[in-house]
Amino acid sequence: MFEGHNRAIRDLLAERGLVPAARLQEAYAQCEDARVPLADALIEARLVERESVLRAAAEHLGWRYEAALPAAVPGDLIAAVPADKARRYAVVPIAADPGEVTLAALNPFDATAAEDLAFALGRTVRLVVADPASVRSLLQRHYGEDLDDVDDALAALNEQARDAAGELTEIDIEHLAEQAPIVRYVNLVLARAIRDRASDVHFEPFETDFKIRCRVDGVLHELPPPPRVLAVPVISRLKVLANLNIAERRVPQDGRIKLTLAGRPVDLRVSTLPTQFGESVVLRVLDQSAVLLDLIQLGLPDAMLQQVRDVIARPNGIFIVTGPTGSGKTTTLYSCLRLLNRSDAKLLTVEDPVEYEIEGVMQVPVNPAAGLTFGSALRSFLRQDPDIVMVGEIRDLETAQIAMQASLTGHLVLTTLHTNDAPGAVTRLVDMGVEPYLIASTVEGVLAQRLVRRVCPDCRETYEPEAALLREMGIDHAALGGRPFHRGRGCAACHHTGYRGRMGIFEMLRLDDGLRELVVRGVSAVELRAHALRQGMTALRESGLRAVLAGETTADEILKYS
Repeated sequence: MFEGHNRAIRDLLAERGLVPAARLQEAYAQCEDARVPLADALIEARLVERESVLRAAAEHLGWRYEAALPAAVPGDLIAAVPADKARRYAVVPIAADPGEVTLAALNPFDATAAEDLAFALGRTVRLVVADPASVRSLLQRHYGEDLDDVDDALAALNEQARDAAGELTEIDIEHLAEQAPIVRYVNLVLARAIRDRASDVHFEPFETDFKIRCRVDGVLHELPPPPRVLAVPVISRLKVLANLNIAERRVPQDGRIKLTLAGRPVDLRVSTLPTQFGESVVLRVLDQSAVLLDLIQLGLPDAMLQQVRDVIARPNGIFIVTGPTGSGKTTTLYSCLRLLNRSDAKLLTVEDPVEYEIEGVMQVPVNPAAGLTFGSALRSFLRQDPDIVMVGEIRDLETAQIAMQASLTGHLVLTTLHTNDAPGAVTRLVDMGVEPYLIASTVEGVLAQRLVRRVCPDCRETYEPEAALLREMGIDHAALGGRPFHRGRGCAACHHTGYRGRMGIFEMLRLDDGLRELVVRGVSAVELRAHALRQGMTALRESGLRAVLAGETTADEILKYS
């Protein structure tokens, strides 16, 4: 799906010099390998503005560029294009008269769309270029998608539920899991989750309900549920896709699903958990674009970015990334690995599990049942002549001590911890039982991070913050200098949440001689933090406040996550 589109975008941007040639070719090769859209990757990396790409595409094709599409399209205009045609060619009508119809196209480089639609509609067709997110939102609102017709899918499931009333045998469940309505509904849920950029999909059976929820930008949203009686067949369908044992419902299972939805490869990590009312299943959506990131694209402030570069450029030492689950620690470590992945260096990783495959890096998944833990793998790594080692997480004293030993013997170690802030990583290691002098001798830097939701750019508005909010954030109203805060009103593009996408806020602790002395003395995290702030460390809250004043996120997000 992306091959021709990516090539067209590459050639267009190269012709107009909008992206440096070397970066453009590198990104193109990576996007082709991962089969992700080149334009999205470049925009996410801040190498080019979305509007610049769209305007360039419009000029190249000789079409009009529509900077803003309406939130909704009148019914008589929608009727001008049959739903199957609108979905097939991914177009939405924005103007029409008896002899001509103007359509906004999701993929402007589809050379056959205009000709085919003109023949099918019996009118002259004019295509315009617009923001793909707006086109997709209008398509969803007015036409749905082939796998997104919730009402039809649920109607079929309700019919099947009536037929399935009563006790289901193992044979019945296996048979139902392969039936068209169940298969279609599962595909529908997965397609919607991918389209909405969900990070996780939850299938949760309760006594009288079967809930399905997607986590988008860190927040769970409920989807229309299927009948409770079909919870087991739906979950069994997921287990079939993940090559799990559908007859085993007493113990947790883990698996993986690889499939293609709407021409896009999808990689899902599957976890099942027995509960009081049946198996709960959670799918983690593994975003292949994460392996395309480099440090510049993470959004680190320039000074902090340079500190990280300095730490990972060292031949030995430990670099720790810390934060709660879902804060982007793995993405940060992969970005570091990309920068360090050279032909003259041997890189080894031990992960639980291996989420993304990186060319040129030896990656090892832990397997506790077979005795392969973080500690045992790391011990074996030292006999593999590595230069750089990544440990997915330091969870116990054994792993921490071996990581320290690896650092002392001339290896660079990258790892993660679960702590609330950067100084807390030091005290966490002490709590595990690591000697303070070892920490002071090996740890070079700690990066704490959070992910906060971005204000939707399509419905962003300014407002005057209340005095109570400013007090809660510790801000003096006079210090604002009249600068407004921003928030999203809610629109179709952001599903009326006011947010679209996420960004990182960061706190970098670089261990200097003064801090190392305090660590050896065993002082508290509060004292470590006070010293680091005096030495110029930017706290998470301060990093968040800068993002608020820049209009990138809201005060509520910063108060929630920092």
